[in-house]
Amino acid sequence: MHQRQAFDIALKELKLKLLHMGGDVQESIRHAVASVLRHDQALAQRVIERDREINRQDHEIEDLCIRLIATQQPVAGDLRRIVAGMRLAVDLERMGDLAVDLAKTSLRLSASPVEEPARRLQGMAEAVDSMVSEGLNAYVNSDAEAARRLAEMDDAVDHDYRLLVEELFADGPDAAETPQQRMLIAFCGRYLERIGDHVTNIGESVLYILTGERSDLN
Repeated sequence: MHQRQAFDIALKELKLKLLHMGGDVQESIRHAVASVLRHDQALAQRVIERDREINRQDHEIEDLCIRLIATQQPVAGDLRRIVAGMRLAVDLERMGDLAVDLAKTSLRLSASPVEEPARRLQGMAEAVDSMVSEGLNAYVNSDAEAARRLAEMDDAVDHDYRLLVEELFADGPDAAETPQQRMLIAFCGRYLERIGDHVTNIGESVLYILTGERSDLN
């Protein structure tokens, strides 16, 4: 097989591995959020256990990227694809870790969040889920505009997080939740906000592949 053809096949393999990992991470985030909103401890435990598989995929992608750099000595756009692929895998792995943090917090909550915090968390989770889909689509389709849209989407998530914290602590001792419950729900919002930050990093990686320039979408 011609060397260039073999290299192109390896780059396609890298993209497929990243998309598979991205899909698994997105599912873990969805399940972690559901475990919080439904107080589903069994679902939370599955998210925690699944993290080993996500970590394995991260290591596999890193090994593939290192092997491609060592054996193919890529330059220009090819090198950017590989370097950005490594960065993208790191962000996905950290998003998986944050899903685990959500699941572990679910195990510490004494009950599901009451109506208003639950509504705010659900809204944040839906916005973050849309960001993950948009970020992965931007990578697949080499879509610079989709990558840039992530900045505005992240601003909306940040805004919702601030509102969540304000709502949780505005009522003082008369709030329906205990102080510990309110703090744990605030942590959940923080984890979702951090996932949004990592998705904007994915957008930055896409722009780096396409333009060779380093962008700041946060």
